[in-house]
Amino acid sequence: MILIGQYDSPFVRRVGIALTLYGIAFEHRPWSVFGDTEKIRPLNPLVRVPTLVLDDGTVLSESHAILDYLDGLMPAEQRLFPVVEPDRHRAIRVAVLATGLGDKAVSLFYEQRLHDRTSAVWIDRCQSQIAAVLARLEAERATIPTPFWFVDGIGHADIAVAVVLRFVCEAHPDLVRLADYPALRAHCGLLEALPVFQFVQQAFIPPA
Repeated sequence: MILIGQYDSPFVRRVGIALTLYGIAFEHRPWSVFGDTEKIRPLNPLVRVPTLVLDDGTVLSESHAILDYLDGLMPAEQRLFPVVEPDRHRAIRVAVLATGLGDKAVSLFYEQRLHDRTSAVWIDRCQSQIAAVLARLEAERATIPTPFWFVDGIGHADIAVAVVLRFVCEAHPDLVRLADYPALRAHCGLLEALPVFQFVQQAFIPPA
């Protein structure tokens, strides 16, 4: 398999972490959607990352769809999304909140950095959505006494929250202070200390 995209993207990083945890061999090509557009376009006309090229040449995109495919390769007891309800939809809900937060952080960055004229309405909307999701995740995580969100071991929900929060703090250091969210800070500290998180990482590089 070939994973395309830089690890400063939380969406690429969550896939790289999952592949590594699953022990699935893959080649990483840290291509940028800005600098390497013409390399990505023939594989993915959306020119989006992550893009995952399977061994048979099939191309998958969008991190949740890729993770759903990877989970399907694993025995039920090894999957990183729970297979039994209600834990399954609860874990998916947390992961969707986290990745939605990441989407808003990316949109806000592009609005502020890539547009000559910015929209105050759009900036306020993104910032309020980011704050609301952080408050919701903080309140929920504060009620959970276990190291991980739903199970005894790490899951996709845990990964999504941690990688997105690192991205948000690096892309918007003046907007989000992780110290204001002690439960999430502890969660991220635990995960970022894991060897797989140390291995699959890249400091945020603003697009040129």
